Amino acid sequence: MTDPTAGAAAPGPCCAARILPEAAPVPGGPADEVPRNPRSTKGQALLPGGAFTMGDHFDEGYPDDGEIPVHAVELRPFHIDETAVTNRAFARFVRATGYVTESERFGVSAVFHLAVEAGPEDILHRLDTTYWWVAVRGADWRHPEGPRSTIGERSNHPVVHVSWNDAAAYAAWAGKRLPTEAEWEYAARGGLTGQRYAWGDELTPRGEWRCNIWQGRFPDVNTCDDGHLTTAPVKSYRPNGYGLWGTAGNVWEWCADHFDPGYYAYTPRYDPRGPLEATGARVMRGGSFLCHDSYCNRYRVAARSANTPDSASANLGFRCANDA
Repeated sequence: MTDPTAGAAAPGPCCAARILPEAAPVPGGPADEVPRNPRSTKGQALLPGGAFTMGDHFDEGYPDDGEIPVHAVELRPFHIDETAVTNRAFARFVRATGYVTESERFGVSAVFHLAVEAGPEDILHRLDTTYWWVAVRGADWRHPEGPRSTIGERSNHPVVHVSWNDAAAYAAWAGKRLPTEAEWEYAARGGLTGQRYAWGDELTPRGEWRCNIWQGRFPDVNTCDDGHLTTAPVKSYRPNGYGLWGTAGNVWEWCADHFDPGYYAYTPRYDPRGPLEATGARVMRGGSFLCHDSYCNRYRVAARSANTPDSASANLGFRCANDA
C-alpha cells in the first residue's frame, strides 16, 4: 500500500492513505477468481450520453491534478449506480465469494485521527507530513475506525477501506465495472453545464448543506454543521439532476482510469478511457468528508485526484457502472 494522503496539505490529495503493510498478504484477495453475480441494473440510473465540457471551468484546481484544459467529450449511453456501494451491498459480495479485502490482508489501514477506535497497541504510527492520518491495525471495511468500531448501524453508509483492486473485484462479481473518469464527471454534473458543484455554483444555497465535507478548522476542529464527522448514509442530502446521490464529499470514489495529470491535453473526444499506459495510480473522484477549502478543495465536480490501486483508507469507496 501507499501513504494515506499521497501528499501534504494543499495541493496534495487529502485522503486515500497509503500505509505500508505489516506483513505479506495472504491468499483470498484480488488475484483470486470470485464467482460472478447475474448482471443487474437495479439501483442504477440510465444516462443518455452525448457531449459535455469536462474540466475546471473556474481555474480553481491544483496544478498537479491536471483539471485543465477544459475539453469537449462525447459519451455513449451508460448505466451508473445511484449511490456509492454500501456496507450492506459489499457484505453480500463477501458472503457470496469469501472475498478478503487488501486492508484485511495487510492487517492495517488509515483512519482519521479524531475518529480512531482502537487500543494503544493497535495505533501503529502517524504519517510525518499529515499527522491526521493514523495507521491502525485491524481497520478495515467491517471496522472503519479500528478494531473497536463496527458497521452494525451503518449498513446504508458507503463501504470504505476498499482499494481499487477490491472495487474492481466487486464490480466484476456484480456484472458491472468501474466508471471511466469521463463517465463519472458527466454523471456527477447531473445535466448542468460548467457549474462548480453538482447543484450549481454556490456551496450552501439558502444556507443549506448539500454534501458531507469538513466545517471548522481542519484538521482538529469539525463543527459538524452538516451533521457528520465521518461518513453519512448514501442518500443524505439531495440527488443531482440525474438522480445520483453523493457525488460531492462523503467518500472518494475510484474510477477505472489510470491517472496522468497531463491527460486532458491529449484526451480523445469520443468515450475517453484514460491513459493507455499504466501510470502506477488510479483516478479518484468526488472528494470526501475530510475536504475543506483550506486544504483539499476537491468536492468541486471537476476535481480529481489519484492513489495507487492497493491503497485504502476510511474515506475511500466507489460506485459501479454498466454499458447501456
